[in-house]
Amino acid sequence: MSSVLDKINDPNDIHNLSADERSHLADELRSEIILRVSQNGGHLSSNLGVVELTIALMSKFDFHEDQIVWDVGHQSYSYKLLTGRKDIFSTLRMYNGMSGFPRRSESPYDFFDTGHSSTSISGALGLLRAKKISGEKGRVIAVIGDGALTGGMAYEALNDAGQYDENLIIILNDNQMSIDKNVGALSRHLANLRSSIKYIKIKSKAKQVIRRIPLIGRPLFRMLSVIKASIRQVIRRNHPVIFEDLGFHYYGPVDGHNISALMNYLDMIKRIKGPVLLHVCTQKGKGYEYAEAKPSKYHGVAPFDIEEGCADCQIHSFTTTFGSALQDIGRRNERVVSVCAAMRSSSGLDGFASEFMNRFFDVGIAEEHALTMSAGLAANEIIPVVSLYSTFIQRGYDQILHDICLQNLHVVLAIDRAGIVGADGETHQGLYDMAMLIPMPNICIMAPRDYKEMVKMLEYAVFEAKGPIAIRYPRAAERHIDVDQEVSDITLPQELRCGEDVVIFSVGYMAAETCLASDKLRNLGITCKVIDLRQVKPLRAGYILDEASHAKMSICCEDGVVMGGVGTQIARILQENQCNTPFVCVGISDNPVPAGTRADLWKREKMDSDSIVSLCNKVIGNHI
Repeated sequence: MSSVLDKINDPNDIHNLSADERSHLADELRSEIILRVSQNGGHLSSNLGVVELTIALMSKFDFHEDQIVWDVGHQSYSYKLLTGRKDIFSTLRMYNGMSGFPRRSESPYDFFDTGHSSTSISGALGLLRAKKISGEKGRVIAVIGDGALTGGMAYEALNDAGQYDENLIIILNDNQMSIDKNVGALSRHLANLRSSIKYIKIKSKAKQVIRRIPLIGRPLFRMLSVIKASIRQVIRRNHPVIFEDLGFHYYGPVDGHNISALMNYLDMIKRIKGPVLLHVCTQKGKGYEYAEAKPSKYHGVAPFDIEEGCADCQIHSFTTTFGSALQDIGRRNERVVSVCAAMRSSSGLDGFASEFMNRFFDVGIAEEHALTMSAGLAANEIIPVVSLYSTFIQRGYDQILHDICLQNLHVVLAIDRAGIVGADGETHQGLYDMAMLIPMPNICIMAPRDYKEMVKMLEYAVFEAKGPIAIRYPRAAERHIDVDQEVSDITLPQELRCGEDVVIFSVGYMAAETCLASDKLRNLGITCKVIDLRQVKPLRAGYILDEASHAKMSICCEDGVVMGGVGTQIARILQENQCNTPFVCVGISDNPVPAGTRADLWKREKMDSDSIVSLCNKVIGNHI
């Protein structure tokens, strides 16, 4: 058979495919996704799990008129391939290439940008209400996973949609996982519902047999259907489905890899008045044996060999260093607990969780709850270490301010993936944590440049700090820097390079790049002192003022947004003390940062060593 995918030039071309062509299309989509992710990296297992669901949705809905929101969006690759982007799919997650998530700027068929969990139902409900106000036709669909459904925002939206009896369609993509295995009471509720999928498969075979009985087959089938419906109502009264209590028509679970069955259900539910939820059971990693066996490992992957799969070796990084250090601290202090939000493995916490099962809390995709629950722990003199990605800690702004900082509670925030992350693009870059946390009262913020500093800061945070403290670190391996003399007090700045003409105040992982810039400047006859601030709040104002006053220019280099960041604090110190030394901030501009390698993006933001050198030449020019 010739390529079916090549025939799809408009989303509605799928409407005219035969059952065999749809099956063949599923195979083609899987092959293309595996190939491109193996080359570029990306989200694999989640995308392989929704191939048939995507085909069925696009077979029964018209996305010139209907709209769809993919929760998180890391399962949208098939949808992208079928909505006019197959020719650019090779640029997936590359600089200036195709995003790994839905982007309204990329396609008219991406109706709402996603990237963070549990937003789809709210976004879809807004789209639906806008259609109603504008008098536009079309249905709106939210596709949400069972992991994303652990986020509280999803229940706020469910409650709102149910009370107004609006025609919202929700597809619950139940694959029993977010990144790590799902946790909590909702997971158990879905497991109970999911257990009937075996019954559905048996029922489907029995249906075929009964219908083939001569003369009485079809009447017998109709009679049994009525009896089954009555029994189902009795069972529901004794074991209610939570979604029905919220006002939704609930259907399922249905086999998410049976295109024909999915199309039948979709054909039915799109005619129903009022909110409806279709429960679809899928297998993460479907069609690629390595991903099927280890779906969590293949959730987000770097480039790999298709035949061999991803390598099993664990690359040493700030994350693994953090995990090992926390496990060691846990042995030394029994009042230390670990808290995460569905990121046990990717936050380096497997060791701690295994050794201290009763002191490890994975709360699901619920950052707000994780933070306030940790505040409660701290109020009763337990020391919680909360591990969250920088981009996801944004979801807990009020909880950090109101529940942790205002009460001055000893909660340790371990902020992973801080700074430019790379190929996941603007929704996942860790750029805003410092600007968010710096204005908050009582909090201390630290940024390690290497693994040794990381361990020392974590030990300080647990054993010496008294109030809230945050440690931010990148998704990266360390870049080691030789230092002539160590400063044992981890809260004090550390001089990394000596010089008199320029002083660079460096933040965390920027240290290696600023030292490289210092070396290049020295070759140009400009001496440059590099100071690793280490503790970025509170700053040592007197020390900073003294260093800046004795140089011809000073720079702050940080891997976060400049506006409201560390450089803003330094600028205020210099201004209030009438220091006339030229001062410049180097960091992220006031614009979204797209996908790309760290090197590409540092160059784009003028944060690389060559850009720092050019800046120094421009500012001080002939004064040296």
